[in-house]
Amino acid sequence: MEGRIHSLESFGSVDGPGVRFVIFVQGCPMRCAYCHNPDTWAMDGGTMMKPEEIFEQYKRNEGFYKGGGITVTGGEPLMQVDFLIDLFTIAKKNHVHTCIDSSGIAYRPDGNPEWLAKLDHLMTLTDLVMLDIKHIDPEKHRELTQQPNDGILAFCSYLNEKKVDMWIRHVVVPTITDDPKYLYQLGYFIGQFSNLKALDILPYHTMGKPKYDKLGMEYKLKDIPAMDTKKAVELKKTVLEGVRDRRNGQAAHIPSSEELS
Repeated sequence: MEGRIHSLESFGSVDGPGVRFVIFVQGCPMRCAYCHNPDTWAMDGGTMMKPEEIFEQYKRNEGFYKGGGITVTGGEPLMQVDFLIDLFTIAKKNHVHTCIDSSGIAYRPDGNPEWLAKLDHLMTLTDLVMLDIKHIDPEKHRELTQQPNDGILAFCSYLNEKKVDMWIRHVVVPTITDDPKYLYQLGYFIGQFSNLKALDILPYHTMGKPKYDKLGMEYKLKDIPAMDTKKAVELKKTVLEGVRDRRNGQAAHIPSSEELS
């Protein structure tokens, strides 16, 4: 099964453990206001490539990937489950660590049974899912991405049931996703999952803006400044507080401004 591919990156260092061979697939139903890859949105773009062809490119630099592996990102990888199954089947036969960087938007617990069966198979070939949770609040998530988040949150439970390691990523955007109330709620939600292996709280940056200008697209957050890196570190503590409270069996509470100061 060929995949619709946007681009390939030989030496990814922020796409999972170790140095990774990163595959950017084409096509995504999300419309995140801060997306820095809007050129991956179109479902009919990209280049058709065979899994064998892609894995051969991985093999050329295999020595550099010790402790790393292959990551498929996008776009949205789960829009191309058949391709991922074929690619990861080859990878696992060669003892290569496999990772999917996903928004989880394709998952619906009551969705197409055939697709869900394929997803079950894919999970047996997947070592890690890096899941991007854009916003924990349903309405604010829809405002930010033009999509609901119920299936995304259900995907967390699914990964936990399948015992697939989960690495949560959350971008903190000034005035949009940096509210301590929602950050704590995010932490309290993910704290219930035993498969949670890592958490990234990523500071929003504006490096994608020139790409929108080049594509003749409006950048909706043009007036929002980049998030200060030190501030993002502080905000992560609020998420971790929620995780700890959930794991300690404590009732959820929203930290006051005094507690956060």
